[in-house]
Amino acid sequence: MITVDWQAVLLGFSVGLPLSALFFIGLAWGMRRALGSDRPGLWLMASSFCRIAVLLGLGVLVTAYAGSNWAIAGYTLAFFMARIVAVLWARVGKAHTTATQEGA
Repeated sequence: MITVDWQAVLLGFSVGLPLSALFFIGLAWGMRRALGSDRPGLWLMASSFCRIAVLLGLGVLVTAYAGSNWAIAGYTLAFFMARIVAVLWARVGKAHTTATQEGA
């Protein structure tokens, strides 16, 4: 029988949610910088490397601190929840921008 360590899941989730939000804020920042740059590939690669390194590194630290692999489950759940919010936010922003341009 599998026993879930809910404290570890909650720790992973509570640390993962703000870090995941920062991940997607960094993605938006990197995209804006890349779109206005002469070398967009450099901005995208640097942004991606930094965001992934921080997200994975802190995920490993949280899991080690919790002493349970269940922390990574909460951390992952937080990332996917933040991703859903980021995608919905991007769609709403795009729809708003499109509607504003059509009405002008």
